[in-house]
Amino acid sequence: MTLEMTTTTAGPGAQVEDAAAYCLELAATWLRWDGRPRTSEDGDRVYTPHKVIRRIADHLIDHLAEAEALLAEVDTQPDVWQGSDITLESDWARFTEADLREARERITRLARTFALRLAALEPATWDAPRTPNWTLREIAEHLTGIRWYADQLGRL
Repeated sequence: MTLEMTTTTAGPGAQVEDAAAYCLELAATWLRWDGRPRTSEDGDRVYTPHKVIRRIADHLIDHLAEAEALLAEVDTQPDVWQGSDITLESDWARFTEADLREARERITRLARTFALRLAALEPATWDAPRTPNWTLREIAEHLTGIRWYADQLGRL
């Protein structure tokens, strides 16, 4: 089953929506997960379907909050996520159709919200320097890296 996600925006946010669609397409195959974690390509961490979904959503939340803070010209909130360093008890649960539906809703909305936020801005704003932070375009480009999390499990 292939998830069809229509990119709703133009500009740098569209690539975030595309990355989310890619992740969710792989997630649709995780219903066949055998319960064994996959080791990350760097060999330092383990991944399960729930952990990947959690990391993708957390990454989108983190950078959406960063973009909003930058636009409001206030300090960004420090990143104190435990991230991939830990695997939560809930990360080990079986990945079901209901989990996939919830992941689709959550990740699609987060990616779309980020994309719509950028689309509402003048294009020059995307590249305005925000030193010491990245530009909004750079944040969007960085967010395409959510594919990495999905690739740690791959297509099952």
